[in-house]
Amino acid sequence: MVLKTAIVILNWNGKNLLEKFLPSILKYSNLPNTEIFVADNASTDNSITFLKENYPTIQIIKNKVNGGFAKGYNDALKHVNADIFCLLNSDIEVTKNWLQPIISIFENEKDTVIIQPKILDYKSNLKFEYAGAAGGFIDKYGYPFCRGRIFNEIEKDTTQFNDIKEIFWASGACFFIRSKVFFESNGFDEDYFAHQEEIDLCWRVQNKNKIIKYVGLSTVYHIGGATLKETNPKKTFLNFRNSLFSLVKNLPKKSLFSIIFMRLILDGVAGIKFIFELKPKHTFAIIKAHFSFYKNLNKMLNKRDKANQKKDYFLVKSAVWNYFILKKKIFKNFIIK
Repeated sequence: MVLKTAIVILNWNGKNLLEKFLPSILKYSNLPNTEIFVADNASTDNSITFLKENYPTIQIIKNKVNGGFAKGYNDALKHVNADIFCLLNSDIEVTKNWLQPIISIFENEKDTVIIQPKILDYKSNLKFEYAGAAGGFIDKYGYPFCRGRIFNEIEKDTTQFNDIKEIFWASGACFFIRSKVFFESNGFDEDYFAHQEEIDLCWRVQNKNKIIKYVGLSTVYHIGGATLKETNPKKTFLNFRNSLFSLVKNLPKKSLFSIIFMRLILDGVAGIKFIFELKPKHTFAIIKAHFSFYKNLNKMLNKRDKANQKKDYFLVKSAVWNYFILKKKIFKNFIIK
């Protein structure tokens, strides 16, 4: 059966990115039953005019507000009829045959419901890209890491991850998901606004015993930080707060509060580290993240699916310990229980 695929690009004031990256998407995405959409998050630039004048075949979905990544996609995908959604950042360059190996797996493996390709750095294309690399995992305390990227240590691509492998989370930069699973899972949690909402969704899907895979036979190139720079304290705020949200929503009950307590301490250590690095705005961002977490704690507790928390979801107990203390900075050395 040929699955119907929709490539949906979320745009907010990104006319320059659309101009730069749409040509590769159109060139290499001309499979049967494949459509391209741009979901516009209430842009105030001339993105819509540009699309209408230059790409009349691309379908435009106009969101009423800029609700960030989570609400933006939740709102837009209600208007898309497809078996597979490919959620694609506007700062992604795709390559020849990027779709075929992924769609083939969806067609042949009914329990595989989310897939991510290999994500390399557009600016330094021999290296993996921070946001997803070769597939994501988290440690016991909710800190995310990837094959090919541990914290800020990024590996060169030497074909070491040209494989197909089950992973814990797939990057939102290029995120394939069965539409049925997306809607059955109620999409992304809009309280996240942006950052790590894909980890939460993947965790909820994992708790339903579905499979998430990385497919290294497909490659895309990602600029990264085109919407929110890595050095922006708002990014620090969202990452720290949203990671805590995911722990509360998805951890098994018996370990929930002990892990949260230790995570808060580790965040405090990170805040002190930022002070020594002369980055006090990031320390303040962590403090703000914790206050926002406390404010929303009851709300997150009420979102727990109490029947479906899985127990052993992590490859390492502490990514912080392995990376900063044991100095394990390459994935093949990093995974030690």
